[in-house]
Amino acid sequence: MAKSKTRKKAVYTPPVRAEKAAVTPRWLVPVMLAAWLIGLGWIATYYVGASTGSDVPLISDLGNWNLGIGFTLIIFGVILSTKWR
Repeated sequence: MAKSKTRKKAVYTPPVRAEKAAVTPRWLVPVMLAAWLIGLGWIATYYVGASTGSDVPLISDLGNWNLGIGFTLIIFGVILSTKWR
């Protein structure tokens, strides 16, 4: 009986990495944490000032816009956290 031909298997070569590993900029983590803390502090100051009836110069003039400012800073910190490696 005739013997069938065997196929030669190609040798596996892994793909070459063209990109270097991305490095986190040094400024990213401090700015991210500062945005979170300032946003949280802004909202807390607004609520404490509103509940005690004290007059905080800039914050009491803005009214409910303080929530928008605080949450914008917090969201900015979250967006920066996606760039952290």
